[in-house]
Amino acid sequence: MDFRIGTGYDVHRLTEGRRLILGGVDIPHSKGLLGHSDADVLIHAVMDAMLGAACLGDIGKHFPDTDPAYKGISSVLLLEKVTALLEKEGWQVGNVDATILAQKPKLAPYIEEMRANMAKAIRIDPSRVSVKATTEEGLGFTGKEEGIAVQAVCLLKNRREQNADF
Repeated sequence: MDFRIGTGYDVHRLTEGRRLILGGVDIPHSKGLLGHSDADVLIHAVMDAMLGAACLGDIGKHFPDTDPAYKGISSVLLLEKVTALLEKEGWQVGNVDATILAQKPKLAPYIEEMRANMAKAIRIDPSRVSVKATTEEGLGFTGKEEGIAVQAVCLLKNRREQNADF
């Protein structure tokens, strides 16, 4: 059987005057993430993990920040596009696991909605999407509330093989 594992990492600076969107959820906070799209750092890391597992490059290759078509775009829509690309190439997402590194705000109340949004876009059951959040105890740029980082991993399976369902 052909399985692939990919990792993704992304970071965005926190700034005033922007909405904070993580996993497609608009989270009340005094600052938001800076970026060309909606700057959803969680979904960006997940997309990079998915694309990396399939050896299809990264989100910068597919959705360059120099392209005005992606200015302010919802990262959930981009995740749907990545999912369609993987499916066209014969891949099925088995699971996704992501860790958000943020000092504030507390994210626990929003985790289930993040999981549901990403699962819907990836076309898998929410039980196959894990999202966790942690602080860095005041250390580094995330601890000083200068930015938010995300690490993600994804397992893919070749759908063209027999018994390809996870």
